[in-house]
Amino acid sequence: MVAQSKLGQVFSYQNWVHAVSGAAGGCIAMSTFYPLDTVRSRLQLEESGEVRSTRQVIKEIVLGEGFQSLYRGLGPVLQSLCISNFVYFYTFHALKLVASNGAKGQQSALKDLLLGSIAGIINVFSTTPFWVVNTRLRMRNVAGTSDEVNKHYKNLLQGLKYVAKTEGIAGLWSGTIPSLMLVSNPALQFMMYELLKRNIMTFTGGEIGSLGFFVIGAIAKAFATVLTYPLQLVQTKQRHRTNDSTNSASTSQQAGKNKTPSMLELMVSILQHQGIAGLFRGLEAKILQTVLTAALMFMAYEKIAGLVKLLLKRGA
Repeated sequence: MVAQSKLGQVFSYQNWVHAVSGAAGGCIAMSTFYPLDTVRSRLQLEESGEVRSTRQVIKEIVLGEGFQSLYRGLGPVLQSLCISNFVYFYTFHALKLVASNGAKGQQSALKDLLLGSIAGIINVFSTTPFWVVNTRLRMRNVAGTSDEVNKHYKNLLQGLKYVAKTEGIAGLWSGTIPSLMLVSNPALQFMMYELLKRNIMTFTGGEIGSLGFFVIGAIAKAFATVLTYPLQLVQTKQRHRTNDSTNSASTSQQAGKNKTPSMLELMVSILQHQGIAGLFRGLEAKILQTVLTAALMFMAYEKIAGLVKLLLKRGA
């Protein structure tokens, strides 16, 4: 009976509502602020040179490549984000329900951090291949991008097949180590979000408006992003490396073919060539993009979830 009860909590309709709302909210937010994510990717993948502002990069992209280039790769990103958010929100709320035995008032910041970390690990192993391909897709036809990327990465499915064929299963999960370390990012984000939400609801008597959810989401994401940014930078660089770039780097260093630099090697290389500032290249764009995106996502998520629950209650 206990096992059946736990299983019922895992497959509860509430978890589906949270998952669908989180996926929809994430897609709405990403579609709105996607140009900032494009800028963030460009800045993170730059190896050297003057650190440019978000405004400068947007201007360069629009003048040099056209306005539509700000939205290059949006389709595959939304597909991956939808899957990723669905998995994360479903897992987090299912674990939360099971851990609390369906009871209220037993939440804590430490418990949220632990559950967020577990949900993040499950999410990483489930969705990393999509993000590996996405990182390469959005750099298609950009100056300096290899012919391999321009030719073989035309959509998400084709990119997945090509990586599996040329780099094997390991290639699909490239950057998994920093991703697992970055599980701390959404875990810290959800911990802070739930903590602020609980305290504000206690203070206001259970009412939070749209602006309140927006501000809470922004604070939670800014907190998590600043603490984990160097790992995100390394993760982006690892995912962008293809066989061609890896081989040429390996040849120049006489270090054997197809060896992907480890997270530590990349960090040391960045520190040697760019200094501490190199580990935070693109932080301005990242903060701007992730804070606004997360804030809008949480606001949309709460409103969609609330609306769905209301409709289900009326239909019952």
